Amino acid sequence: MTLVDTGPLIALVNRDDPNYAVCRAAAGRLPLGPLVTSWPCFTEAMYMVFRAGGYPAQVALWTLRTAGRLIIHDLTAAEIDRMMTLMDKYRDTPMDLADASLVATAESLGQRAILTLDSHFRVYRLADGSTFEVVP
Repeated sequence: MTLVDTGPLIALVNRDDPNYAVCRAAAGRLPLGPLVTSWPCFTEAMYMVFRAGGYPAQVALWTLRTAGRLIIHDLTAAEIDRMMTLMDKYRDTPMDLADASLVATAESLGQRAILTLDSHFRVYRLADGSTFEVVP
């Protein structure tokens, strides 16, 4: 299981995305198992893929989920509260809602590996002080 951020979700379903090849290659090197994202990331990706490729791109994103290659993590109340704390802590970075949701999800699931194009994940720290394993 590897966490996945919005950027790679978009790139994985949009051949015209400049990060398509690098994200496909990186995803192919990940351990077997589904990618995991949060509803804020999925929502953001769904909006952005529509702008890039219309409804067919949205279908491709949905298909990642229906094929079992993507799990959308349901955030708990405690994780949502943690997101608010994280956004306050990293307000100068700044941290957006999607990033906060992935950090909270990582902490809850005990996951450090994340497929992302966002350099902020090299700055963010998990509750135990550990860093993310950023892919690619």
